[in-house]
Amino acid sequence: MLQQIILPKQPLWIFAYGSLMWNPGFTYAEKQTVRIYGHHRALCVWSWHYRGSREQPGLVFGLDQGGSCVGKAFRIKAKDQKEVLQYLYAREMITQVYRPSLVTIHLVTEDEIQALTFVVDRRHPQYAGHLHHDILLQTIQRAHGSRGPNHEYVRNTLDHLKSIGYQDRQLQRLGMPKSVPDL
Repeated sequence: MLQQIILPKQPLWIFAYGSLMWNPGFTYAEKQTVRIYGHHRALCVWSWHYRGSREQPGLVFGLDQGGSCVGKAFRIKAKDQKEVLQYLYAREMITQVYRPSLVTIHLVTEDEIQALTFVVDRRHPQYAGHLHHDILLQTIQRAHGSRGPNHEYVRNTLDHLKSIGYQDRQLQRLGMPKSVPDL
């Protein structure tokens, strides 16, 4: 599975836009706040495992077509690359809803480099597309998966974005409280 994409020569960077930003789960040598163009962060993936179930799907972020996205980039040491890639593929490719892809990240130094990320596959059955605000909110409030409540995932992402000085207006419109009562 690791051969699906030809990785750039050293160093390997990983672009994170959802839970990998605040819970990478792997060793890295450096992290930076970066931006990519051509994709945007969207709650467009039905979650059947981590933040929901088949009976009560949750929603998680995917990189969808168009726009731009602020996130975190992690530089991986050469000695850790194989282990990190195996971990990421096991975590992100559990149902094959994402396509491993190389994107150009724009570093604070204004350098542009290639980074590995996971872009949503719009042909996959878990692709939710653009959902109405009320459906997003209702789904996030009710869903719960193996990694916890869906609302915690969304809140943690929103809080992390605020901590790096980025305001995501679409997420803020969801009005996610610190905790959501059971419905």
